[in-house]
Amino acid sequence: MRIKHLDQDDVDVFRQIRLEALNRAPEAFASTAADWERLSTEEWRARLTANAVFVAFEDDRPLGIMGLMRERASRLAHRATIIMVYVRDEARGSGVARHLLAHLTNQARASGIRLLELVVRADNPAAIRFYTREGFREIGRVPGGMFDGEKEVDEILMARHIDGRDAPAGQGVPK
Repeated sequence: MRIKHLDQDDVDVFRQIRLEALNRAPEAFASTAADWERLSTEEWRARLTANAVFVAFEDDRPLGIMGLMRERASRLAHRATIIMVYVRDEARGSGVARHLLAHLTNQARASGIRLLELVVRADNPAAIRFYTREGFREIGRVPGGMFDGEKEVDEILMARHIDGRDAPAGQGVPK
């Protein structure tokens, strides 16, 4: 497995894995496949270059994706939100998400980010366990923060400092 930080020339790979994620796990995301399918190639490229996007590959086949959206305001620029997290069913439990998160964390730290944040559905215990194992802590909850059809689902806000505070053992790029 290899992890690649995508660049503007990787828009086709980005489109492929992002649409797969939105179609195979629609309940996991605030956006829908329809939201993204109507984007032009230039809009795809702009979204790709506005954020750091990492994809895990087995040979040339994408297995998972994870993005990092940095805050733009100067007083918040030490913070970033983890976005677009998806791992193919057959690769879950194999360490793909852990490898993606480690690469993303190292990139974030190198660019001066000190605090990683994320939002996870309260009805996704596997994701909550993963993030907790990786040192994230619940910092809040948005009751009914997401609609799933007509059903309201709570969102859990989680955060982790990556500047040495609250660091889990073995933090860094896995071997």
